[in-house]
Formats: sequence, C-alpha cells, structure tokens
Amino acid sequence: MTASPKTLHVVLTDAEIRKQSAGGARELRDSRFPELRFRYSTTNRSRGAWHVVVRGKWGKAGDYPGLTAKLMQSALPAILQRRAIDPDALSTENAWTMTGDLLTWYMDRMLRDRSLSMKRKAGAKSALTCHLVPRLASLPLSDLGKGTLDRLLMWPLQERYALSFVRLVYNVLAVAMRQAHRLGLLRLNPMAGLKFSDFVSARIKPKPSRLRGDDLPEVLAKVSSTFDIHPARAMLALMMLCHGTRLGETRMALWRNVNLITRQWFIPEADTKTKAEHVLPLTVQICSLLQTFQDLQRASGYQGAYVFPGIRRGAMTATTATAVFAFLSDHQWTSHDLRKVARTAWMDLGIDYLVGEMLVNHALKNMDATYIHTTAETLKRQALEKWHCRLDEYGLSAIGCETYPRHIVSGKTLQTTEGGAYSKISIPLQGSMESLSGGAE
Repeated sequence: MTASPKTLHVVLTDAEIRKQSAGGARELRDSRFPELRFRYSTTNRSRGAWHVVVRGKWGKAGDYPGLTAKLMQSALPAILQRRAIDPDALSTENAWTMTGDLLTWYMDRMLRDRSLSMKRKAGAKSALTCHLVPRLASLPLSDLGKGTLDRLLMWPLQERYALSFVRLVYNVLAVAMRQAHRLGLLRLNPMAGLKFSDFVSARIKPKPSRLRGDDLPEVLAKVSSTFDIHPARAMLALMMLCHGTRLGETRMALWRNVNLITRQWFIPEADTKTKAEHVLPLTVQICSLLQTFQDLQRASGYQGAYVFPGIRRGAMTATTATAVFAFLSDHQWTSHDLRKVARTAWMDLGIDYLVGEMLVNHALKNMDATYIHTTAETLKRQALEKWHCRLDEYGLSAIGCETYPRHIVSGKTLQTTEGGAYSKISIPLQGSMESLSGGAE
C-alpha cells in the first residue's frame, strides 16, 4: 500500500530495503512498528538511516547497513521505553549486546579498509584475535567500564608484555569503540574519556638502539663482504644506513624513482608511514654504488622495476627483508637500529635537528613553509654528504671495489672506471634472494 509517492508501507527487512533502493521511495514504514522510519540517503541509496518518532518528535537511531533491520527492530523496545519517559531522550541504541560482536564487526571492517597498509592490518588483526577477542568477547557491552577493562585486559597484559605493545592493543580497542559510536552503532562509547595513562602510569621509553657509532666499522665490513656475494642484501642495508629510511620505504623502491642524473631518490606517499612523499638527495658515493648495483642486476638478467625485487612479482616482502638483517647482524640488531644509529650520528655531527627530522621523514608541525621550500633540499644534501664522508672513514668507500668495477660521478653523469666487464659475477641477484628466503616468498 502506498501512503504517498515518497513513502511505502512494507515489511521492513534488509532484503526489502535493497529491493526498494531501485525505486523512488524516500521513506519506508512497517505497520508492525508504527514509530519506526527508514529513510534512504539522498546521495547513495544503498545506505540510509533509522529514525524513531515519538509524539511527533524525530530521533535518529542509527545508520544502515551498519545497523541492520533485525538489529534495529530488536533495539526498538528499549528506545521506546526510554523515550516514553523523556520524548527528547536519544534514540540511538547499541547494535550489539556483547563486546565480541562489536570486535568481530570491527575486524571485518578494518580488513576491508583500503586506506590501511597491510602491516597496519596485520598488527590490528593480531591484537584482536590474540588478545581482545579472547579476553573481552563474552563481556556485555553494558558492563564494559574502566574497572572491568583494567581487570580483564590491561593489568594482565602489562604483566606479560612490553608497555608499548599493551598500548597498541588498547588503541585498537579504542578505535573500534570510537568508530562504532561515530556510525551510530553504539549509543554511548564506554571508552569515552578514558586514556591509556588511566591504567598504566609508567612512561613508555623509546627502545634504545642496539647499534652505536663504534659498531659501524664492523657493520660496514660485514656489508662489504656480503656485497661481493649477495649484493642485494648489502645494498638494502646501505640504503637504510646512509639515508635513515624505514624498511618499507626502502624495500619498495622503484628504479624509476631513483634518478642518478639529478641525484635524487623519490619515495611516494603510498610507501611512507607519514603518508607524505619524501625526496632524498643522493650523494656521489650512493650514486656510484647504485650504478654498480644496477649494472649487476642487468648482467644477471634482471630488467624489472624494483630496486629490490622479490622472488615473485613485486618488491621484496617484509619477511624476506627482515631475514636479510637477521643474516647481516647474526640476530644482534634489526633494520630499525640502522635508522636509529644514523639519526643519532647526525646529531653528533652537528646536523641541525630540523634537517634531521626532515631526513627521516617525521611528521612536522608548525613549520615555516618558506624555510622548508627554499633551503631544506640544500641543507639535506649537505647533511648527507657530511654523513657519508664519515661513513667513508668507517669503510663505506671500500664496498664493492675489490670485486666489481666502481663508478665515479663526473658532473651529473656516471661513468665506469673500468671496462665494465662483469665476468666475476657468480651468483645472480634473484638466486641470492631465493637462497635467503628458501623460495617461500
């Protein structure tokens, strides 16, 4: 029965809502629930909103499809009871009864979020499946509060894990609650106003680097010996040590973003943690090493797009890259320790703090845009040239010289210092990666 051209009386189900989305009805009603209204979004008819009308006063109860027809109808009696006492009371209601249902909803939503990196998704999924769901799934949402959260989750976790990890788990839960509340699926956010420091008062200190400046000669000696046999492993470590880049930024590097003429390395925003594109100057030493490394790749038959290719299509995986540093360090330090030791060394060399922060691509606030655009690139290049000269003293200049021809920069053009024959290459690049990862990539 049609009440008006814009309103239809139907049996409200998800299937019926989807069916009527192809028509022109603005609003759906159900005679079984006279106070309930469903209205389609004016911009996207696959979405809509639930409203409850009591004594002529409308109140939004939630958004569809996050709040399904079945969930809305089950929540309606509690809403009507609340508004019978106070017509101005909120109509929103929790879409779930148990905390586990909310966590399941959030995990599915998070894993399908294209804006999140695979690493971020993996970390959140681990926190949910290993800690949040096992500890909180059977807890009614109405019972979730500071005391319950402390007893069931926070205090047991801090007994077993580092505080930085406990904070990660807490943040996943807080984001899930906040997202559900924003979408109208929770009438009240039980974690609103809570802070991590409410549960743990100890300050979380950054992990100290397991490498110091005094260790660099030994590190570079190991890298040098590795370059002659497994050049990709050595070059990955060198790029991180020389520029202070993150592992993901480095292993995803594309040859088309490495310009040996203008001597710049461009890292697109999709590959950076801060989601801001990053441009790094390339010094004479690095240009020489990169040219030698590229020639080695071509001599081994590789013509692909990635500086550090994987066994299959695409870049080297995070697992393989992590194994590279386990091999180089004998499990004594990680790739991030190279970034830390570089940042510390820049301070010791007197490099301006702001320049150092820009080199490691930290998020900056309240910066003078004129200063950044007019002087930053020059200062970044000067800083890296100073750093690489120091690394030359530690052994950087000797890497690759004994076995392979090296290149020198003449003006802006790279030239080979010898005839360019690569007869001494014994292990192809991809073969070296396969031997490292066991073909599991």
